[in-house]
Amino acid sequence: MIDSLKVYNSLRGKKEIFEPLNAPHVGMYVCGPTVYSEVHLGNSRTFISFDIIFRYLTHLGYKVRYVRNITDAGHLENDTDDGEDKISKKARLDQLEPMEIVQKYTLDFHHVLRQFNNLAPSIEPTATGHIIEQISMVEEILAKNLAYESNGSIYFDVNAFNQEFNNEYGQLSGRNVDELISNTRELDGQSEKRSPADFALWKKASPEHIMRWKSPWGDGFPGWHMECSVMSSKYLGEQFDIHGGGMDLKFPHHECEIAQNKAAHGKKDPVKYWLHANMLTLNGQKMSKSTGNTLLPHELFSGENDKLSKAFSPMVVRFFILQAHYRSTLDLSDAALLAAEKGYARLLAAAELISKLVPQEKSTVNINQWIADSYAAMNDDFNTPILIANLFEGVRIINSAKAGTETLTAEDLEKFKVSFNQFVFDVLGFKQESELSKTDELFEGVLATLIELRQQAKNNKDWASADLIRTELAKLKITLKDTKEGTDWELE
Repeated sequence: MIDSLKVYNSLRGKKEIFEPLNAPHVGMYVCGPTVYSEVHLGNSRTFISFDIIFRYLTHLGYKVRYVRNITDAGHLENDTDDGEDKISKKARLDQLEPMEIVQKYTLDFHHVLRQFNNLAPSIEPTATGHIIEQISMVEEILAKNLAYESNGSIYFDVNAFNQEFNNEYGQLSGRNVDELISNTRELDGQSEKRSPADFALWKKASPEHIMRWKSPWGDGFPGWHMECSVMSSKYLGEQFDIHGGGMDLKFPHHECEIAQNKAAHGKKDPVKYWLHANMLTLNGQKMSKSTGNTLLPHELFSGENDKLSKAFSPMVVRFFILQAHYRSTLDLSDAALLAAEKGYARLLAAAELISKLVPQEKSTVNINQWIADSYAAMNDDFNTPILIANLFEGVRIINSAKAGTETLTAEDLEKFKVSFNQFVFDVLGFKQESELSKTDELFEGVLATLIELRQQAKNNKDWASADLIRTELAKLKITLKDTKEGTDWELE
């Protein structure tokens, strides 16, 4: 199963057999959020996509070190080495310390991904926690004459890099330097550069800039691209297996990362496989704050929005997202989510039903082929829509076995149960969802404990304690009903 996995490598524009540098170990780095606002659904789709990749590689037996960073400094407003740091700007507008902004939106990010049932990464480093290492890498690139200082800022010299590395800048995104220069408009700070294509490794902090660190070139802050080069190579090595992120990061962010890593370490391919997740649209249009065509996860989960007819649970949204391949554009709409809700309910009902099936003397279904088809889907660049289609073939088999029109031997039924549950819950990361809120779950747990204590009191003939529990619950409008099967309850 492991040897047949193929992944689409953006660097070469084709599917390639996945062969880790140091199997069974796999190093995977994914660009995390810039924590200055609530994480949006487009970002959530990217992180769900790489959660699937992490889960499946782990399922295949690989020992995955998954590193996903937190950008808490150095990300400028327009990604052109100009403007105000996004976190500093938000802090100034809200009259808060930048680290208060960072803390607030990092917690929000984690909360949203927990709701989507994403696994935590192995390591989640922050940009501000690696300032010393970033300064050190800038010094390495300077020492190789592939960067230069200008008015206290350090810029990467793209032309010098291309002379040394055979014009490789632009290889990932398919752009060339001449096009970049001709398409770059003049901005404040461009006069500091030798070429408009050059990008910042370290920026001099203006007097009003809050987030600043001492460096050999004066007070400043790291360039956005520098942090990922440093953290990926620190935790995964100068060469590693997978680098992922959204399609929008291919240029300039990932292109600049490659150039920085090559300049600092001299490796031909710092990353073996580049994987990119595609965008999410809303009602056929790009999500945009400026046009109001946007939805945040909590608005989707609560139903408090003017785009959809009702609230949708995190698992239904996850199911909807995985019905499309991670490299395909996906359009979110009310009709699509309503259909996903029905489909997810059918899938989960089958997952519950499969445990109740009774084995028969012979099998009328080729379960080995069904299992092979499931692996074939995921081995084809993590093709979740094909896997889900095969899972619904599994749903048909389950329902037919319940009706008696299909039969499975004990051996086949056990294999089927194990594989079906592994793909639904372990690989795709779905979970059974209660309609109860967490508060309601806590309420039911406490009530169950009280009912058990009352039963123990009755067993010990402690009628006073048993009656006290019933009476006090009645005051809270909770009526206990003793039946042959045990004690039930009803809330008025």
